[in-house]
Order: sequence, then structure tokens, then C-alpha cells
Amino acid sequence: MGVTMECCFSSGKMASVWCFVLLGLAMAVLPVHCQSTDALGFISIDSGIAPGTTYIDPTTNITYVSDTGFIDTGENHNISGAYVTNGMARRWLSLRSFPSGTRNCYRITSITKGSKYLVRAWFMYGNYDGMNTQPLLFDLYLGVNLWANMNITGPDLTYTIEVITVASSDVFSVCLLNTGHGTPFISGLDVRPLKDMLYPAVNASRSLVLFKRLNMGHKDTYVRYPNDRHDRLWEPWSLPIWTDISTDSTVENLSEDYFEAPSAVMQTAVTPVNSTTMLLSWDPYPGDVNQYFPILHISDFVKLSGTNVSRQFYVYVNGILWLGSPMTPDYLFSDSVYSIHPLGQFLSYNITLVALSNSTLPPILNALEIFSTLSNANVPSNDGDVNAMMAIKAWYKIKRNWMGDPCTPKAFTWDGLNCTFSGSIPPRITTLNLSTSGLTGEITKSFASLGAIEYLDLSYNNLTGTIPAVLAELTSLKLLDLTRNQLNGSIPSALLERSQNGFLTLRIEGNPYLCENGTSCKVTPSSKKKKITTPVIVILCIIPVTIVLMVILIICRLKRQGKLSYSKTLAIVTSKFNSDMVIIKRTLSSDPISEPAFDVVMLNLKGSRKGTSVKPQNEGFSNQVKDHRHDPLQLENRQFTYMELKNITNNFQKVLGKGGFGTVFYGCLEDGTEVAVKMRSQASSQGTDQFLAEAQHLTRVHHRTLVSMVGYCNDGDYLALVYEYMAQGTLQDHLQGRTHSTRPLSWRQRLLIAVEAAEGLEYLHKGCKPALIHRDVKTANILLSEKLEAKIADFGLSKAFQSEVNTHVSTAVVGTPGYLDPEYYNTFQISEKSDVYSFGVVLLELITGQPPIVQSAEHAHIVQRVRQRLGRGNIEDVVDPKLQGNYDVNSVWKCADIALKCTSQASHQRPTMADVVMQLKESLELETSPDRTENLVTCSENLYTEVSNISDTNSALEIENIARMSDVCGPSAR
Repeated sequence: MGVTMECCFSSGKMASVWCFVLLGLAMAVLPVHCQSTDALGFISIDSGIAPGTTYIDPTTNITYVSDTGFIDTGENHNISGAYVTNGMARRWLSLRSFPSGTRNCYRITSITKGSKYLVRAWFMYGNYDGMNTQPLLFDLYLGVNLWANMNITGPDLTYTIEVITVASSDVFSVCLLNTGHGTPFISGLDVRPLKDMLYPAVNASRSLVLFKRLNMGHKDTYVRYPNDRHDRLWEPWSLPIWTDISTDSTVENLSEDYFEAPSAVMQTAVTPVNSTTMLLSWDPYPGDVNQYFPILHISDFVKLSGTNVSRQFYVYVNGILWLGSPMTPDYLFSDSVYSIHPLGQFLSYNITLVALSNSTLPPILNALEIFSTLSNANVPSNDGDVNAMMAIKAWYKIKRNWMGDPCTPKAFTWDGLNCTFSGSIPPRITTLNLSTSGLTGEITKSFASLGAIEYLDLSYNNLTGTIPAVLAELTSLKLLDLTRNQLNGSIPSALLERSQNGFLTLRIEGNPYLCENGTSCKVTPSSKKKKITTPVIVILCIIPVTIVLMVILIICRLKRQGKLSYSKTLAIVTSKFNSDMVIIKRTLSSDPISEPAFDVVMLNLKGSRKGTSVKPQNEGFSNQVKDHRHDPLQLENRQFTYMELKNITNNFQKVLGKGGFGTVFYGCLEDGTEVAVKMRSQASSQGTDQFLAEAQHLTRVHHRTLVSMVGYCNDGDYLALVYEYMAQGTLQDHLQGRTHSTRPLSWRQRLLIAVEAAEGLEYLHKGCKPALIHRDVKTANILLSEKLEAKIADFGLSKAFQSEVNTHVSTAVVGTPGYLDPEYYNTFQISEKSDVYSFGVVLLELITGQPPIVQSAEHAHIVQRVRQRLGRGNIEDVVDPKLQGNYDVNSVWKCADIALKCTSQASHQRPTMADVVMQLKESLELETSPDRTENLVTCSENLYTEVSNISDTNSALEIENIARMSDVCGPSAR
């Protein structure tokens, strides 16, 4: 990421002092968080050493640093002492492993886009975990392209993987991918800059992965920096059938040497023993389809000019002449035999050096490099989008699977993102869903750098400040969802204009301090403190105190005049000044002679809007404080043992439910967090498949209306999922009266549940990549929190789209009778519209309170029953009688219309879930519209008047009755 330091200048001495203090603190943390190159431009990372540690390798004098500033996941370990040997390089002693997450990536900055680099990764298992796992298999990616399939076959073996590549951006991502065959790990990483002219076969579309680099005729140690200024590793190599020769003279590079083999390597060579032919051969890795690039480095130690000796030879590859003319080595100058085109594909490769018949000396070879090709077929995401996402990740400290490239490869697209892919054009981010992500602070302007974004969802967070005007510059933006935050100020005029013109859907409800009409805004509490002046504060204090004193004075005079009886009198005084309200309750002692006492029940000076409900003092103030116990869980996925589950569930004591997968138990974590533990039944083979599917889906879906997974158990024969506990059980239980509550769900509550469940399905269909079809939408899979917030659950039958096609053939129909899409049942064609049909059935259940199938009814299925009754034009025949007429008729009609559209026989006639969400919100607005609440307001005002005049003879009301005033008044029309 680099560190940029700017000089501080200030006219004030204190500012200068603080500036230097901050500079000092910055310098103090540089070793821990800074990414930088050394004087050579080298980046040398020793994985697993303590954060902030640096050291100088005694052999190379290269400085190695810890990997803390390059990655924020994984665990540090040391190899087992049994595999530590004398003289072992320090870089082999430690490593970083990645037991969590599918993809973990190093992010290396200080890179120049378009420049050429050597990148090298080191690996030594060393039985660090005591598991002695063999083999260990995982994949290594350079950016978005597969670099190597790692196969670690022994704890004492070391592996060095190297690639020469052109940087496609100003960042390198080196990613380790868990393929399910052991925990990935790494011992270190090196990045070395190369001259652009070196290795001409390397370009933007092709990298070269090292297969072998051999220093011929050298029998001792590797040659690397400082003898090779590019820090390449030259392996010593010799065979008995060859003669080793060497020179003490320096071997120079030619002026335009494309490889710059170091003199220390070129000073040794091999020639065949008693032969005019030298044979080199190798076999590709099993299953390897890569093409190969061999490079032969050649120089002569014998000065041939003016003598009768000569050295000339041809070079053949698999019997085919590679060079059209014979090779004549230069004296003490390095030369190379190579091609910018790869060799053809063969089962094995043979390079043969054959001396000419008139050559007096045999062929000579000083060094050999063999590379395989790495096609840069996957195109990285747009640079601007990548930089914007990294800035957003850093700004909000987001911890998800946000590793490596945001869009590519497709299988590892970041959670909450959708991208467009178009051949060789860099992918662009079109959707970013950060709903219910715990975001705090202001809306960063980095969002405006996502130039192709169409859908931006920041709802249900705790964002503050104003809406950046720069967001209006996002010309592709179709939806901006800022629902339920703490934003303030005015909506930027350009955004408002786009919204009014129909080019942008702008959702801002639930921001109490946001100005919606562009003229008057409700100030935030913090801004209130800044803006309220001393006179205003005095006035606000004097007015209510004066009112209270006047009331007390009036009551005292009435008492003295004998006009006030000793009853449990309730005096309520309403001041219309700034909608202030003072409620005073008279409390009498048992002594009729004593003065009456007065308690201030409520003092409301908040400028409440008309129609705001008033709660009596004895209900306490706890309702005014946010209860964080019911916020969406923000826990990392955790792996539990079976014994831990026994402790959490108190030996599986409390059963919450049972299903085809197994039994769900109530549990409680160490910190008091309530959870539900779904244990797989030992007798259920199908349950294993569902367990794996649900675990996979839950780890990648994150939305406030989807049940969050806390962790899992995969301990021997025991499989379990641990997810957040939903205290109010299932929607089915509430509709069928199987809960402890004696009050049925109101129509407004049912609509809220419907909206939240619909939003969850909309996220599965449009917010997930690839999209998910739930395939088992039903009221039993809609869970309710303590506050009756709805969340979709049970992803065991969910189906992921693996392509852009939105319809797929299923080999078996799965789901629950009554909710099954008839088109899916008849054709085996599964699509998003199958979920829409099932959700339509759920809506009909919410309206009628009846299950989908009633065998004793004339029409067994709920769709048929409702269609027939609504055909008569009477909604009352359909609505759940437990609602007792307490609903807005138009709201119910609209919801019924949505439900019947969802349950159309033909899937193409059904709406999308996005349409369903929008129409359900319109239905909810009808139920909660001001016209419906006007009578409640009028009634409450009348109630205040009546209560204030109650005497002891007819007083049956106390102030507590105010909380139930909606039940007394009722709606104006049904």
C-alpha cells in the first residue's frame, strides 16, 4: 500500500509540535504496516515471523521482513524441531497457514504497472501442525490466473515456485486456494524487478513459470544474489557422463543480452566425455498441457581464433533442427540459444547438441533454463474499480472473503458483488450490496469511483453525515438504497433530480435526520448541541417549568376552595407550544388532610410530530434504548467440536424442531449468545448432501433478512450447523397458533414479515453471485426474531446458478407439497420464478391464516380457494378471522393481487422478487398511511380531555389506558 509522508508547516508552534509528534508515531509503526522495497527494488517476505520483525540474510545480505503488512488472515507457525538442520536458512523455519477461508491472498504494492518482475514463493511443511499430512494439495494463483498446483509430498522437502510476468496493475495478488486436500501454507515470497528487455517471450498475455534453472559443471552451492544481480536461483548440476570445465576469467554479457546470465554461472560448463553428442531430456508433469521454452546459455573458455581447433555444433529438439546454422560459442562472452515461440507439445522432450564433423572440440553448455507457459487468460478487474473497492474495504474495515481480485475468477467474486464479463475487457462491478454490514461513519466518496455501478445497497447500517453529491456522477446507477441509517442534511439536488425523473430509484426511509423535501431538515442530536444557543436553552427550560407551576397553583387553589375531591385524579396538560407535552399524575396519601403530591409522568420536549404515541412512565425508558441483542450476528464462522456442542446445548436438552436433516437444538455460547444447533441425523444420507449445500451457501450469503451462520461442526461422524437463534420461532407456528403468544399477528406485522422475507429472496436471486434459488420457500422456513423480524432459513435444497441462464433442468423435484411450483413439478425446469410461486403461497397464508392444503375443503389448495372466493368480490371471506377486521381493505386487496400474480400457472406471468418487494411496500404504506392514523390522533386528543375531567365516581381509567387507545378507538373504515 506504500506510505506517503508530507511535510507539516504551520504558523502555530503547537501545530508544529503536534505535527512532529505524529510524524514520530508514524515512523514508529512503519516496520509493522509499511510495504516498501529495499535499495535494489527487492521485496523479500518471510512468512510466519513475528509482526514487525526484519533481519538480514547472512549469505545474500538481503533484508527480509514479516508478512504482517501484506495479509491480514492466517496463522503463524514454526516448523517442527525434528526438521531443523544446521545451516538451514532462516526463511524455512516459519510459515503462515490458512485454515479458514477458501481463498487467502497476499497483496503486494510498490509495483509498476507494465513492468516485468520475477515472483517467487517458498514452501516447507516441516510438520508444523503435528498432523504429518501427506500429501498436501492446494492451488497457487498469481493475480487472477492459476500459477501452480501445489503437491507437498514430504515434511522435509522444500519447494520453490517462480514466475516471470508483466504486472497488469500496480498491485500483485498472490493467492492460496484451499481445494479440500489439506490446509494451504507458505514460507515466503520474493518479488524482483527485471529489465523490460529480459526474457522477450514474456508479455502482457503470457508469463513464464520456471521448470528448471541449472548451473552446469558446478557441484556445490546455488548461485543467487549478489552473484546474480536479479537474484535468480541457479541449481548446481553435473552428471558422470559429462566433463566439468571452468575458468577464473570473467564471462561478460553482450550489450543487448536478453538474459544476462551471471559470470559466476557462465564460468563453469560441461562437455560430453569421449563423445561428439550431448543429450538433455525431461518429461513434463503428469497431465501438464503447457508448452515449454528452453534457453541454452553458452560461452567458450578456449580462444579459438588463429588456431586449428574449432567448436561448432547443431541443436536439435526431438530430432528436429532447432537452429538453421551451427552454433559457434563466443570466447568469454555469454550467448544464448532460444526462441520466442514455445516448443510443440510432446510426451517427453529431448535437446541434442551434435558437433559438426569438422569440429575438433565437442559441444559445450554452461547453463540451462526451462520454462512452461502461463497464459494470462483471465482478465483482472478494472483498475479503478479495484482501487475503489480496496479503499472501501479499508475505510469500513470490512472483513469478508474480500481477497484478491474483486470479480475474477468468477468462482471467487467477492461477497455482495456482481460483475459484468466481456471477453478481453476488464470486468466491471455493477452491484455492491453492503446491507446490514455494520458500516459506521460517513459514506466514503470512493463509491463514486465505481464507474459502472448500477445497484448500490448501503441499507441497515449506521452511516452518518451527508450523502456525497459526487454519487450523482454515477451515470449508470439505477438503485441507491440508504434505508435505515443515521444520515443527515439535504439530499444532493442532482440525485433528487435523477430520482424525480425516473432514472434512479432512491430509498432513504428510516433516516430521521435526512431532509427529504429539500426545504426543511430535522437536525441531528449532535448538530442540535452545536446550534442551540444559551437563550434558546433558557426558554426551553422556563416554559415547561412555568406550565408545571401554574398547574400546581391551580390545583392547590381548587383544593383550598373545596372544589377538588380526593380521588385518584389524573391531570393531563397539553401545551401546543412546539408540541411540548407535560403529563402530571396526582398521587394522594392516605391522609385526606395532607397536601397532595404530584409526579411528572412525562416531559416531552422533542418536537414530536402529530400522532406520536405517548407511553406512560411505568413502562420505563428501556424501550427508548436500542437493544443490540437482536442485531444481525457479526461473528466469524467458527468450527466446533462435538463436545463443545454438547456443552453449548446442555447435552442437547431443548429441542427447537425436527426435519429431514435432523434435529435442531437450543444452545448458548460462552459469551451468552443464543444459537440454534442443527445436528445431522445419523440415519439420513440425504442430510449429508443438504448439510454440505447449506454450509456452502451460508458462508457466502450475508443479508439482514437471511439467517446468519455462526459456525459448524465436522467432527468424525458428527455434522452440525450452528446459526443465530430466532426467539419467536417460525411464521408457520404463529399463523397456526402454536406459540405462547395469545395475540395473533396483526396485519401490519404480517406485511412487515412479508416485505423482509421478500427482500431476502430478492437478495438470493440478484445479490448473490452466482444467484441462488431457495427451492423450499415456506412459512416453516421463515424465522422470526424476538422483535418479529423475519429471516429466510434452511438453504439445504438451494440451487446455485452456474451460468447466466436463469432456468435449469433438475433431475429430481424437491420442495414441500403445497408450495411447489406446478410448472417445475411438470417440466423439471427450475428457475427464480419457482421461488416466486412458493412465496405467493406464503402471502396467501398470511392473508388467510390457513395452511396451503386443507383436505376437507372443496378446493384443497389455497390458490384455488382464494381465487374462487375473491371472484365474488368480497375480501372479508378470505381474510384470517383472527384479524377481527383490523386492517385496511385496500392494503389486503393489493397483497392478495400480488399473491395471485405470484401463483400464476405460467412462470413468465409471475413478477420478479424485486417487483414483489416494491408492491408489498406499497401495500404496507396503505396500511400505515396518515389517512388511517388520523382517527387515532383525534381519538387520543379526546381521550386526554375526557381523562382530565374524571372524578372519583366515574373514574375507571388510569394513565396506563393511553397505551391502549388504538384498541378503544379503532379504525375509521374497514
